[in-house]
Amino acid sequence: MNILISNDDGYFAPGLAALAAAMSKVGNVTVVAPERDRSGASNSLTLDRPLILRKAANGFYFVNGTPTDCVHLAVTGMFDAKPDLVVSGINYGANMGDDTIYSGTVAAAMEGYLLGIPAIAVSLASKTGKYFDTAAMIALQLVQRHISRPLGQPVLLNVNIPDLPQDAIQGIDVTRLGRRHKAEPVVKSNNPRGETVYWVGAAGAAAEAGPGTDFHAVANQKVSITPLQVDLTAHGQAQFVQGWLAE
Repeated sequence: MNILISNDDGYFAPGLAALAAAMSKVGNVTVVAPERDRSGASNSLTLDRPLILRKAANGFYFVNGTPTDCVHLAVTGMFDAKPDLVVSGINYGANMGDDTIYSGTVAAAMEGYLLGIPAIAVSLASKTGKYFDTAAMIALQLVQRHISRPLGQPVLLNVNIPDLPQDAIQGIDVTRLGRRHKAEPVVKSNNPRGETVYWVGAAGAAAEAGPGTDFHAVANQKVSITPLQVDLTAHGQAQFVQGWLAE
C-alpha cells in the first residue's frame, strides 16, 4: 500500500509526524506538505507562480504552496502510478460543520478524492493538542480496515477525534456535518505604520449540534466520521429556479 500524506499545518507539525509514523506500519509513506501553516487555505491552487519541491532532513517533502498544491503536485508529478490512499492531518484543531469549507486539511484529502483516490482527513478536535497518539491510532485502525476490506471506490472521509486518551474514546459515529452560528466580527487594529489592519474573527459557536452531527459525536467523546461529497448542486431548488425563470 502506497500512502500519500499531507496537511495544512506545515511539514514541521507534530500531528503530521504522528500520522506518518502510524501509516508507516502498514504502507510505504510519502509526505508532501506545505512549507508553512496554510490553515484556512481551502481548495486553492497556486497558478500565479511556479512551485518548488524540497526535502527536509527527516525525509518529508515540502512545497511553497497550499495543501491542494501539495497533493496535486505529488499525484500528477511525483508518482509513476497513483498512490493507493491519501491521508491528510493530523490537524491541530477540529474540522467540523461549516469549517470543512475552509479547511486546508479537508482540501488536501479532497484533492486526492478528485483525482480518483480514496482519501481521509484526520483532525484532533481541540486546541491543546495533547493526544495526537490517539488520533494516529484511530487513523491507523481506519486504514487497516480499508486494507482488509477495501472501500472499493474513491470516498472522502472527514474524521474528527476527541483530544482524549485512547481508553476514554466512547466509540465511533458516522455523522453528518453540523452548522455554526455566524463568525465573530473582524478585529480591527493599527500596525506600526498607523495603517488599519483587520484580523478575521473567531468561528461562531455550534448552532446545529444535535444527535447525528459531528459536533454531537465529539462532544460525547466519540470519533466522528462524515462521508463528504463534492457536488454543490442544490438539487432541491432546481424546480424552484426553473419556475422563477418561467414567470
